[in-house]
Amino acid sequence: MTGTRGRPRRRVRIVTVVAVSFLLLLVAGAGWVYLRLNGNISTFDADGLSKDRPGAGAAGQNVLVIGSDSRSGDNAALGGGEGDVGRSDTAFLLHVYGDREHAVAVSIPRDTLVDIPPCRLPDGGWTNEQQHVMFNSAFTVGGSPKGNPACTQNTVERLTGLRVDHTVVVDFAGFSAMTSAVGGVDVCVPKDVYRGDLNPNLGSRGELLFRQGRQTVSGQKALDYVRVRHGIGDGSDIGRIQRQQAFLSSLIKKVRSQGFKPTTLLPLADAATKSMTVDPGLGSADKMLSFAMSLKNIDLHDMKFVTLPWRYDGDRVAIVQPDADALWASIRADRTIDGKDAGRKGGGGSSSEGPSAPVSGSGVKVSVRNGTTVDGLAARAAASLKGSGFEVMDTATAGSQDESGTVIEFGPGEAGNARTVARLFPGAFVRGADISGVVVTLGRDYADAPSSSPSPSGPSSPSPSGASSGARSADDDPCANLSYG
Repeated sequence: MTGTRGRPRRRVRIVTVVAVSFLLLLVAGAGWVYLRLNGNISTFDADGLSKDRPGAGAAGQNVLVIGSDSRSGDNAALGGGEGDVGRSDTAFLLHVYGDREHAVAVSIPRDTLVDIPPCRLPDGGWTNEQQHVMFNSAFTVGGSPKGNPACTQNTVERLTGLRVDHTVVVDFAGFSAMTSAVGGVDVCVPKDVYRGDLNPNLGSRGELLFRQGRQTVSGQKALDYVRVRHGIGDGSDIGRIQRQQAFLSSLIKKVRSQGFKPTTLLPLADAATKSMTVDPGLGSADKMLSFAMSLKNIDLHDMKFVTLPWRYDGDRVAIVQPDADALWASIRADRTIDGKDAGRKGGGGSSSEGPSAPVSGSGVKVSVRNGTTVDGLAARAAASLKGSGFEVMDTATAGSQDESGTVIEFGPGEAGNARTVARLFPGAFVRGADISGVVVTLGRDYADAPSSSPSPSGPSSPSPSGASSGARSADDDPCANLSYG
């Protein structure tokens, strides 16, 4: 009897030892993975971020993604740009809506003419503002091999009026490794592509890189696919953006199809963290994991890709208004590009100030400018502001009387007040400026509003039709809408 009683105890003891040993291996393994991923991550200096930034959004989250083509380090063998200065030909702003079930990535063409605000140099000095220059020149300010992501972030915040919560820079070497880690990505090529299409300075057509049609690419081939520009469509950067959006859609689809398994995610996470330079807010494995997991409930169809509304301006790209401002306004209001409210579940907005809450302007000082030729417009807006408790400092005629959209500018420390003012002006463009206080410049949109006074029910913006008409969903056919021209 004694022997038979001892066996179960011994069996339990053995099982316990095995379980504890297995648990220790799991913990040790997770710790090793955590340390490895943490050791991969590089961050950029946040001292270069502007002190004059838009206020934080109520629910959604904005992430700026920049593709770097520097020839420094491992990128040299993959065909990056000339010299050691970090360059960027790819950038998009990803907005994750408050409901965590929708997202949109807005591509900004590299040749877009924008204003670049003062940016920090490697020696600690600051540049002067640059006006009407190419968007991708912001990344080269200072001539650093790793580029200037803070300057690009400052430029995007000035352009959009949106606060960028995080910035991620992905280099060539890491991008190549990520596509290999997932076992390749399915793409489609509208026509045969040759080496000379990738490098027009080659002097000949060169070898065949891609045959027309569907195929799976990884590593160098994947990199060549997203970089090729000439020889397809009109050879423009706009066409390349559309193929890059198709590629990212296919990459997301591939990762989703493999499931959230360690065997899939760990190689991808290892490759991704090696390739990225991020802001300090994403500078650890757990922070990056937390952000990645916030995207897991977004259906492929609800992940959209659009391009900033544009037109050619010679050999450069100009922003089309009011379409662009309508796009940024809809994102600020957490409305999808087809006009749906995608704020936080349970009503959207912040818990303390929902969109239907009364507007209280107590303690907020505002100046009003009439940017149109409509008489009495500033007085009408001033009366509405006063009715909500704002203190109107003065009204005047703006320097330009040809403004199509209403603009709200704010000085240092006034971002929160500007957001409160914006609730009375649906669709207004909000941005930081070198001023004191808050200034509202009224546009034709306010003059043409059907109501004689703005609704205090919170910001709601029209669907930005110029952007939504060319939108791609992550579940679209990879051969659809591949080339402009």
